[in-house]
Amino acid sequence: MESNNKVWFITGSSAGFGYELVKALLKRGQCVVGTARKLEKLRLLKPDYPELLEIVQLDVTNPGQVRDAIRQAVERFERIDVLVNNAGFGLQSALEEATDEQIRYQFEVNLFGALDVMRAVLPVMRKQKSGHIMNVSSVGGFSGFASFGIYNGTKFGLEGLSEALALETEHLGIKVTIIEPGAFRTDWAGRSMIKSAPIADYHENSGAIRDWINEVNGNQQGDPVLGAEAIIKAGLSENPPLRLVLGKDALDRIRQKIYSMSDELNQWEEVTVNTAFAS
Repeated sequence: MESNNKVWFITGSSAGFGYELVKALLKRGQCVVGTARKLEKLRLLKPDYPELLEIVQLDVTNPGQVRDAIRQAVERFERIDVLVNNAGFGLQSALEEATDEQIRYQFEVNLFGALDVMRAVLPVMRKQKSGHIMNVSSVGGFSGFASFGIYNGTKFGLEGLSEALALETEHLGIKVTIIEPGAFRTDWAGRSMIKSAPIADYHENSGAIRDWINEVNGNQQGDPVLGAEAIIKAGLSENPPLRLVLGKDALDRIRQKIYSMSDELNQWEEVTVNTAFAS
């Protein structure tokens, strides 16, 4: 089931899933390249794991830093076995409410940043003829939510890239896993989230979601420590899933969408198929 002594490259590893992953992997004796914009928390781990932990400053929106971080990782450990694309944040906003700057920054971090890291690590993994790319999406990468449309767009995009990449790299020994967490007790819904100025006409739906997020923040059922362990289990598996759903809330939401899609396909099947030229 498991292979030991892997080298993990983790983005956004100063908080949330990223930080819990770093700690859990180091305890297992795994080699870790922990990257983040702010390195203070990671530096506290370094004295206890001087041989296993490499710390690299990385803003995923800076392509030069991305390439340099991959280079430093390979120079230090000679390979990268698992990439965990974890860097990202939430933008709470109805589509009309978001500013141009908020929209573009959300895509730069969540989608284009992750894409740049993937493109930088792929030559390393192709040379090795092995590797595992794990992209942290969300239940919101499979099912849309009112007031999170821009965020949904970045995660839907990441899932499309991941599905295609899995097909492109299977014969090269490179595996891909999409991680889809539900609500976990991290900073995602708190200090790391950006919120747009609300428009009153959207209060009934988007506003209700805003209120719900504020109520549940800090009380989410998902434990990031256990979530990190689930990610590690998939990362060490010889046959990892394309999708790893984390949390019963996420599982229920995804199943609900699948059932709804199936019903709708059946209802409109006649219209769907009657679009071909007559034979």
